[in-house]
Amino acid sequence: MPLGIWLKAGTSAAALVLAMAGAATAAPAPAGESSTAQAAVVTLRYDDSRAAGWETAIAAGVASWNANVSNVRLVEAAPGTAAEIVIVATTGWPQATLGPVRPGRQVRVELGSQAVAQGYNKTRIAAHELGHSLGLPDTKPGPCSQLMSGSSAGTACTNATPNTTERSRVQSTYASGTAALAPTHRILIDAP
Repeated sequence: MPLGIWLKAGTSAAALVLAMAGAATAAPAPAGESSTAQAAVVTLRYDDSRAAGWETAIAAGVASWNANVSNVRLVEAAPGTAAEIVIVATTGWPQATLGPVRPGRQVRVELGSQAVAQGYNKTRIAAHELGHSLGLPDTKPGPCSQLMSGSSAGTACTNATPNTTERSRVQSTYASGTAALAPTHRILIDAP
């Protein structure tokens, strides 16, 4: 057999082995998700070390966002590490910097006890203010079904889940693996 045929056969065999090895080690994407969607998840860290009394509400608000959007993930920052979302407890009205925050940048969320004293739900407040960090403005006045309607939905409203439109906006904002828009650095105060 001529040397050229041996080289072609050897090269083809090597290419086949490499292709099969790659296919055997690649994890399939879950149904409905492409591998590019998985790679585009943005992780944002939050620091709630100065939000005493709000820990349960913050955890529930974070869980609500993490359960409802797939391309941005909120995780608690390890002690001593930088966080993109700094959460503090205050005595005033809840307020937050309007994002969208990007990795390496920082926004502030103030969870105000004045709203709680007037009867507003702590978990809804936390989820709403986190929504501002993700780039969502207020939608006042609005119904309880809109998380971003904030205080305009009244004190009886306990909904802490973003609706379809709110989820879609966050998904779109973080679709490319980073926040699509530059932060505006506007502070939104959620007073009635």
